[in-house]
Amino acid sequence: MPTETFEFQVEARQLLQMMIHSIYSNKDVFLRELISNASDALDKLRLEALRDESLDADVSDLHIAIETDGEARTLTVRDNGIGMSHDEVVQLIGTIANSGTATFLKELKQAKDAATAEGLIGQFGVGFYAAFMVADEVTLVTRRAGQSEGTRWSSTGEGTYTVEPVEDAPQGTAVTLRLKPVDQEDQLFDYTSRWKIREIVKRYSDFITWPVRMAPEAPAEQQEEDAEGEGAKAAEPETLNSMKALWARSRDEVSDEEYHELYKHISHDWSDPLETLRMQAEGTFEYQALLFLPSRAPQDLFAREHRRGVQLYVKRVFIMDHCEALLPEYLRFVKGVVDAQDLSLNVSREILQQDRQIQLMHRRLVKKVLSTVKEMMTQRPENYATFWGEFGRVVKEGLLSDHENRDAILRIASFATTHDAEQPATLQQYVERMKEGQEHIYFMTGESRTAIENSPHMEAFRDKGYEVLLLTDPVDEVWVETVPEFEGKELRSIAKGEADLAKEESEEDKAERVKRQEDFAGLLSWMTERLGEEVKEVRLSSRLTVSPACVVSDTDDVTPALRNMYRAMGQELPEAKRILELNPGHPLVEGLRKAHAERPDDADLAGTAELLHGMALLAEGGELSDPARFTKLVAERLERAL
Repeated sequence: MPTETFEFQVEARQLLQMMIHSIYSNKDVFLRELISNASDALDKLRLEALRDESLDADVSDLHIAIETDGEARTLTVRDNGIGMSHDEVVQLIGTIANSGTATFLKELKQAKDAATAEGLIGQFGVGFYAAFMVADEVTLVTRRAGQSEGTRWSSTGEGTYTVEPVEDAPQGTAVTLRLKPVDQEDQLFDYTSRWKIREIVKRYSDFITWPVRMAPEAPAEQQEEDAEGEGAKAAEPETLNSMKALWARSRDEVSDEEYHELYKHISHDWSDPLETLRMQAEGTFEYQALLFLPSRAPQDLFAREHRRGVQLYVKRVFIMDHCEALLPEYLRFVKGVVDAQDLSLNVSREILQQDRQIQLMHRRLVKKVLSTVKEMMTQRPENYATFWGEFGRVVKEGLLSDHENRDAILRIASFATTHDAEQPATLQQYVERMKEGQEHIYFMTGESRTAIENSPHMEAFRDKGYEVLLLTDPVDEVWVETVPEFEGKELRSIAKGEADLAKEESEEDKAERVKRQEDFAGLLSWMTERLGEEVKEVRLSSRLTVSPACVVSDTDDVTPALRNMYRAMGQELPEAKRILELNPGHPLVEGLRKAHAERPDDADLAGTAELLHGMALLAEGGELSDPARFTKLVAERLERAL
């Protein structure tokens, strides 16, 4: 059969240019594509040899070989796999040049999203052409197992390509690239460099099932005859990949040390992981996952540029390093590998978008991580304490974003409480300890445990022995606004709304409360008017036992801390006045009531009212609207007392 020369059509040239200049951001992946194709060819030969005992094929040493020639500037990737016939070369390798190209371009333009586009690219199988990113000419020599004649395909990627028969082609496929000149600025590296080949194989193809070998450099002395006049023995080829797909091996075949080394390789962490999670899904959609929970948080965990996501493999071929689609942002600290069997190996995998299979894996991986943390709580409490101390703040972000798993997150969360100064508690433990007649789960947010415990809002709750959650992480300010209850118990802030702690009020207590309200009605009305620019209302408090006053937010209002968080992010919320509560049993408040009843026109009483409000703000760690005036009023009172 003579050499056949074909001319690329306009659409084919367009597609080839798109392949070279647009789809890949990293030119190193051309070698991943070629090794992936070679690995597939070896898999197919092994399978066909098992099915067809009459197949005349050598399967004794299936492998991939990489050969470089620095002087000739060539790189060859060779396999002894299934190979291709002449017709298969035209059909498969010539895909870019046949009539399907126009259809491909048309459908690609009509694709509504990246996931659809990637499916089309995979369907048309043009990943082989990534070689033209780094080569001026690509030559493929192949012979199908069981056939005697081979085929050579060659092209410069410009106007034409050729197909011709080859008599002495070995079984399998060899792809030879005549490399472009090195251009560091264009990310064109020296792909004849042995260290560069090692780096790429280790990064992208380390867990390929088949050995990826590279012939060693022959020392000068090996080219000389030895003392006995015999030629020096050729050095053994170097195997570049480990072939250790730990996630595909059974647990009893892999040591903890091997898992830990893989974790360190993936995460660049010096410490061993806290937990190792294995998953294997079988059935209509198969994948394996090997995930790790670190023992410490990285320094950039809360940085915007933090890289997140696990490594994604397809049939043990590395696809991407940080696949964000597989785990949510609140699990960004999880490291590991996911190897899917049914995803496409195609050119757009660098920008893989969520599809149905990705969403399914995402859902299952999240549930696996959360269930493992729950298991740690009960079976390995020390590991859980370490985990929550390092990553609790991040996991709680999921209460805002992951409604499907909100209950699971609530059940693995633990919080500081007033019950124990050292030991945090879960919500389940809190509910089990609730006092008889207690209807709500009480909490308070603040900058620190000390600040919350010393807050006036705590006084009545402490006196009555009610446990209070002490929430000091910034995210706590946000999630408590969106999580209404746990096991039917409403989460209620002790710094918002009314604090109704009375279980059953006797007639005598009710009468006393009504009388007290009548006695203070004049003072409350006057103070509400005097402080109208600062507060929404002045009322009597049921939460104070020691302090004279405190400031609370209305039930549905945003707390000052949350308002400040939004302001720091550049979002201004409408201002909302707060409520000043007075302790009717405090001598200062009782004295102010009497003074106002006796001297309602006394100008000094207005200053005392301002001081009460200012002290309440300072007691909760708030900011004064006019610190200079507050200081002046305090100085005047101190001067009179001397």
